[in-house]
Formats: sequence, structure tokens, C-alpha cells
Amino acid sequence: MNANQLFNMISRMVLRRLVNKGVNAGINRAVKGRNTAGDGQTHHADTPEELTPAERKQARQARRVAKRARQAARAARRAGRL
Repeated sequence: MNANQLFNMISRMVLRRLVNKGVNAGINRAVKGRNTAGDGQTHHADTPEELTPAERKQARQARRVAKRARQAARAARRAGRL
């Protein structure tokens, strides 16, 4: 294996990890508990106490969906290695 192949292999590994972290961070940020006021701007609730029971339920459900999406992505990566 020559130096070019080693460099390509290592750079692919690093890039793959960075992209995966970015995707996970984007999913988490998109799913994070948000509530929208009537002014058209998105407001973040600082604590769970500021959320109504319906919003809490929706946030919990969104976190479950995000977790399942991460699990599915992980399983797909594992299956791709076979």
C-alpha cells in the first residue's frame, strides 16, 4: 500500500466521522423542543416546565423518532459493510 492510498483511506475515515457527527447534530437540532409564537419567529423553550403537556408529548415523540432514525442509519452502515 503506497502513501497515496494510506492518505486517501485516512482522509475518508475522518471525513465520514465528521459528516456523521454533522448529520446527527442537525437531526438533534431540528427535533429539539421548539414552540412557535404567533409572531412568525421560532422560540426555544428553556426548560421543560415552560412547555405545555401537549408540547412535552410532541417533543418526547420527536426525540424517539430521531433516536430511531439514528439507529436505522447505524444499522444501514453496518449492513453496508457486509
